[in-house]
Amino acid sequence: MTTAQNAHPHPHPSHRHIHRRRTLRRTVYHMLGGEGHSDLLVKIVDSFLIILIGLNVLAVVMESVEHLSIAHGPVFHAFDLISVAIFSMEYLLRLWTAVEIDEPRYRHPVWGRLRWAVSPMAVVDLLSVLPFYLGIVVEMDLRAIRVLRVLRVFKLGRYSMAMSVMGAVARQEARSIGAVLFVMMVILVLTSSLIYLFEHRAQPHVFSDIPTSMWWAVVTLTTLGYGDMVPITMMGRMLGALTAVLGVGMIALPAGVLASGFSEQMRIRREEYREAVEKALEEGNLKRSDRRMLEKTRHALQLSDEEAALILRQSVESGHLCPHCNKPLRLHQRSEEE
Repeated sequence: MTTAQNAHPHPHPSHRHIHRRRTLRRTVYHMLGGEGHSDLLVKIVDSFLIILIGLNVLAVVMESVEHLSIAHGPVFHAFDLISVAIFSMEYLLRLWTAVEIDEPRYRHPVWGRLRWAVSPMAVVDLLSVLPFYLGIVVEMDLRAIRVLRVLRVFKLGRYSMAMSVMGAVARQEARSIGAVLFVMMVILVLTSSLIYLFEHRAQPHVFSDIPTSMWWAVVTLTTLGYGDMVPITMMGRMLGALTAVLGVGMIALPAGVLASGFSEQMRIRREEYREAVEKALEEGNLKRSDRRMLEKTRHALQLSDEEAALILRQSVESGHLCPHCNKPLRLHQRSEEE
């Protein structure tokens, strides 16, 4: 009896506590959308946070109206306190569960959490509550604190497909965008220097120096033309016309880069999902675990249900599988003949 007890000792209470703590941490990680957003509970948490973020932005806008701020100031303040408490709790929970991310660099209990803390969305989460705490310890303009609360709208990037894709496009086309911005800066400096050369003598108070002339170059390149700085010399007007024409092309160039990058990013994501579907169909049918894996992949790639269904149907048809029973068409036809 003693030998049996020694062979199968009861787990130490601290071990059971650690296992329970890890299970709880994984559950919280799942609730916060770390393993996808398809479960009902995760969707409820997501919807609650999205609505709360939207109400916070609306509250900032409404609070800027003076008579509403005076009449309902305590209500706005109470709502802000509740929101800060919820967002702070969310940030701490995400920091606590960061080690559950399925990437080796987040596994370390200290360095993994620090790496998560400097990630873009973690910084956004921190900035959404930081103005409130800074206002407690440092004297700040209340209007600045209120306006900085608008930063909470960037928390929607975690739930928005468009912002996620655009972030991926920005990383993918970083070199192209950098080249476009560099050319725009060169043209900005060149045109502002030339307009200063042509107009300074005629209008010394308007085009007083090159930095001041840059405002004219910006509004002309963007084809806005506010009219607060207008060239009056012949050379200045010719330069203004040329700058306006260049501005049309310079605005269209980054738009084309982003559009092509967006199209390429969506193509890459569809191909990744297609590869996952073909891997799941290797055995000839889809198991429940395969469907869960595909759903998780779809959410990770930010594809719509319609796009995923179309890719699945195309893969099934190209693989000669029955779209109804997920069996090879030959076997399906043979069973019908029998």
